Amino acid sequence: MIIIGLDPGLGTTGWGVIAANGNRLSHIAHGQIRSDARAPLPERLVTLADGLRAVLAEHRPDCAGIEEVFVNSNAQSTLKLGQARGALLLCLAEAGLPVDEYAPRHVKKAVVGTGGAEKGQVHAMVATLLPRAKSAGSDAADALAIAVTHAHRAATARRIGAAA
Repeated sequence: MIIIGLDPGLGTTGWGVIAANGNRLSHIAHGQIRSDARAPLPERLVTLADGLRAVLAEHRPDCAGIEEVFVNSNAQSTLKLGQARGALLLCLAEAGLPVDEYAPRHVKKAVVGTGGAEKGQVHAMVATLLPRAKSAGSDAADALAIAVTHAHRAATARRIGAAA
C-alpha cells in the first residue's frame, strides 16, 4: 500500500510518501509545496493544489493521511490553515483517495509513544523508521510522521478485521 501524508500549511505544505507492506515501512519520497506569501490567497491555494496534483500523479498513492486543523490563538491563521486544508482535501477527493485525519497529539503518540513528544523527538523517530528519508525540512518530516501514523492505523484495522 502506498500512503501519502500531508502536513498542510498555506505557506508550506509538507508531503511524504511511504510504502507499507504489513509492518514493514519504506520511504518513497517527500518534499514541500511552497506558495508565495505576497500572492493573493486564491493564487496561493491554486499553487498548493497544483503541487499536490503533481505529487499524486507521480507517486499514485492508495490512500492519504492529513493533519487536522488545530485552533490557535490567531483566528486568522487558523482560517488560512483551514482554507489550505480544504484545497488539499479537494485534490485528494478528486483523485478518489480515502483520507483519514489525525490530530497532532495522535501522530506524536503513534510515532514516539507519547502525545506530548517534542517535534525533535518525532523527527528522530521518523529518521529511525525511514532511514532513507533525508531531511527536507520540518514540514516534510511531519508529513512522513503522518504517513507512518496512517500505516500503523491501517495495519491495526486489518488485524482487528482479520480477528473478527
